[in-house]
Amino acid sequence: MLAEKYRSEIETLLAKYPPEQKRSAVMPLLYLAQKEYGYVTEAAMAEVGELCGISPTQVAGVVGFYTLYHDHRGGQRYVQICTDLPCALRGAEKFAEVLCQNLGVKMGETTQDGEFTVEEVMCLAGCDKAPMFQVQDVDGIHYHESESPEKPMTVAQALAILEGYKRKK
Repeated sequence: MLAEKYRSEIETLLAKYPPEQKRSAVMPLLYLAQKEYGYVTEAAMAEVGELCGISPTQVAGVVGFYTLYHDHRGGQRYVQICTDLPCALRGAEKFAEVLCQNLGVKMGETTQDGEFTVEEVMCLAGCDKAPMFQVQDVDGIHYHESESPEKPMTVAQALAILEGYKRKK
């Protein structure tokens, strides 16, 4: 369990908030759980809820709302493509479709080698440089966007970026 393995880190996190506001630590604790298990398990949600003094259902609501948390096992890295309206108007849907074809997956699936899970997300705050995507891995979140509004990113450029992640292993 998290509390045993990460006792010191958890105490430090909880100490950042007033005792009556332990619930404020829910997001960093979820990140810790995801780092440990690769995704946020039901048991981790229950444990985080207990540590924060909130119900597992409330914790699950946070996991479901934020794209940086995952409640299922996926690839080593999550490729999240924004297809919200502004990005869609700049070709993000076609970009996502062709990228998935090149990776041999459908949206929401994991590549055969277990490297990438491709997801559609809403708003990554880069509308002016769409299409854009982010890659989530144990090292953090890495944003990749077009060089300029006039020069949209190509699928070939995106595939080259993803190939670079494979070499980092």
